[in-house]
Amino acid sequence: MTQWASRNQAIQRLFVLVIFLVWMQSAFSETSQSTKSLTADFVGTQVCVDCHQKEFTAWKGSHHDMAMKHVEPQSVLGDFNDYVFTFNGKANRFYRKNDQYWVNVQGADGNWHDYKVSYTFGWQPLQQYMVEFGDGRVQLLPFAWDSRRKEQGGQRWFHLYPETTPTDEFYWTNSGQNWNFMCADCHSTNVQKNYDAQLNTYSTTWSEINVGCEACHGPASKHMELAQSNRLWEQEIGHLGFDRDLSKAVKEWVQKEGHSTLQPKEIVMTQQVQTCAQCHSRRTQLNETGDHVNNSFFDKYRLSLITPELYHYDGQIYDEVYVYGSFLQSEMAKKGVTCTNCHDPHNAQLKIAEEAVCLQCHSASEYSSEKHTFHTAGTKASKCTTCHMPETTYMQVDPRRDHSWHVPRPDLSQHINTPNVCTSCHEDKTAQWADAQIGKWYPNSNYRNQRHFALAFYADAIGHRGASDALAFSAQDSSLSDIIRASVLERMGGNTGQNTLVSLARSVKHDDEMIRLGAIAGSSGYSFSDRWQILEPLLNDPVLSVRAETAGALVRYYSEMNPLQKEKLQPALDDYHRIQTFNSDRGFGRTNLGNLYRDLGETDKAIDAYKKAIEIEPYFENSYANLADLYRAQNKETKAIEVLSAGMKAQPKSSALPYSTGLAWLRLGNDNKAIELLKQAAETAKRNPHYWYVYGLALEKNNVLAASQALNTAYEVGGDPQHLYAECDVLARNFKAGSIAFAFEQCVNRLSKQVPPQVVEQLRAKVAGAGG
Repeated sequence: MTQWASRNQAIQRLFVLVIFLVWMQSAFSETSQSTKSLTADFVGTQVCVDCHQKEFTAWKGSHHDMAMKHVEPQSVLGDFNDYVFTFNGKANRFYRKNDQYWVNVQGADGNWHDYKVSYTFGWQPLQQYMVEFGDGRVQLLPFAWDSRRKEQGGQRWFHLYPETTPTDEFYWTNSGQNWNFMCADCHSTNVQKNYDAQLNTYSTTWSEINVGCEACHGPASKHMELAQSNRLWEQEIGHLGFDRDLSKAVKEWVQKEGHSTLQPKEIVMTQQVQTCAQCHSRRTQLNETGDHVNNSFFDKYRLSLITPELYHYDGQIYDEVYVYGSFLQSEMAKKGVTCTNCHDPHNAQLKIAEEAVCLQCHSASEYSSEKHTFHTAGTKASKCTTCHMPETTYMQVDPRRDHSWHVPRPDLSQHINTPNVCTSCHEDKTAQWADAQIGKWYPNSNYRNQRHFALAFYADAIGHRGASDALAFSAQDSSLSDIIRASVLERMGGNTGQNTLVSLARSVKHDDEMIRLGAIAGSSGYSFSDRWQILEPLLNDPVLSVRAETAGALVRYYSEMNPLQKEKLQPALDDYHRIQTFNSDRGFGRTNLGNLYRDLGETDKAIDAYKKAIEIEPYFENSYANLADLYRAQNKETKAIEVLSAGMKAQPKSSALPYSTGLAWLRLGNDNKAIELLKQAAETAKRNPHYWYVYGLALEKNNVLAASQALNTAYEVGGDPQHLYAECDVLARNFKAGSIAFAFEQCVNRLSKQVPPQVVEQLRAKVAGAGG
């Protein structure tokens, strides 16, 4: 056969093959059109480059691109040239074996080991490094590379958490530094955690190791199909083959009478902010299947609200909250501002110079240094961000700005000790000075001395008698952002007044899921019958977080439910069970499962779940406390103490465990052991007023003055007048001339400023009745 004949036959075969493939594609598209219209696959960032070169160039080298990388010379910033970093007098070595990167650092057993570094994590202003273990866990090393310039203090190794020990959650081999649970969902694309609860192992996968195009835009296979068939611009296609609209919510800003800033002509909410919120928020993941973009964010994640652990009383950030929670408090969010109004979505930087960002809506003439900041133009003090977006530094070198854009309120600071930007710069001045200065600059301010939800939060924190009504009022204040109202409702837990009931009844019917969520915790003070009436409608809530948390709250009353109530509860309870199972790689997930089984009366399952929680996360104190409570309910007090003692050994920094153990010894009549442990709990917690209160009451029989001192500490720490009253009452019951009498007079003098006169009169009458 000639070369040409052979070539012709090959061409004929190729032609037949092409015709067959075209026919197959047509047949497949006809038979599977409905399926393909609903699903799309991840195809990878590289397929986007040809058509989106500008966006790819902006993304390349950005924080998203560098969120995570395989270890290789171009991704590693740290010094691994046999560098020795001495920490606490011990040497830690960073070195290379051929093309591999290694460290020699301390492990959980206290000894130094060699670990191969598999991945880099982050880029600027610091870079972390990760080690992969045989069970699939990927853990972040405790030492990070400060990637700032040398003149800024960078180009050095440092320890991220220098105070941690192997019993701490954030020790590098423990769950707080576990990538699979803590980091993967945000630092890689299309992550599947793949945790095996039976084997306690991971087989985590991703489609791209870093934050690629599809992490934000969604899977792109349908977009590619449309592009290849030149159908991208057809009207019926929607968002160019993607399932989300990442455009701005406001297309045009206009000047309106009575406003000093531009206002939205129209707000058409898009999915942009919810898409960004997946990673830029403090939240717990509930599953890998929920659609947090087109449905509620709370179908896949449970956002942390404005809690004392994360925020100051006035909503300013305290712990690291990653923007979304603070942004939702802002007027910007209410007006339809989205992330890309300020930030370039591909390089994550400000899209224009900082000084010009705010001037997009805030006119330069109205917000000039002379009329608004009253600081010299061009200085740091005159910048918008200095006063309205204060920085808090996390991880020692990483400053993050508050995105709630609060108006500085030194008038609040002087009463409830919240931070304010004025005295953070003018450190030699007081909040009173700052408030007076602002009064001179803004004599007609609508903000200064304006009622603020922070006062309700503060009143609740110190146990003020007016806190319940203050919270109930704030919960119904429609001028407040939804996240604030939801957080107010959360803090109402335990209250049962009429105003509380009214605010709860309104909240469970509210359109915003955060407010409905807040009502669940806020109803905790009511008996089962009342709480069921309040929350029962939420068992059918369209949002996963709401109905699941409702079931989790109500299942504790399972033994009191009738068959119809149990039937009504079950679907939402199944949702709650699935969420805890998804999070069974953490102590809290398995402990919640234990609580669920306990409430259902499945005691053996509950004990097993608590023990498994202790096994996978021995430093998680709640597992021990709940297991001990279960044993105590079975009248196995000694066994409960054994569990609590094991917990104190595994987590020596705990205050809750010695507190629970102290109460157990009180019940067994061993006052000396009880007092020793209650003292340990109070001193370890330092600022837990309840621990000091219980410790003080326990001391009464042994040492009245020591009891008085402990109760006084409870009052000083928490500010609750009830604790001050308890101190006076203990001194009155045990009144004697001398030091106790002197302490009593001091106590009632302070108490008289907090309570009605008849309360003090009753205490004095008690002293007189005792012969004092």
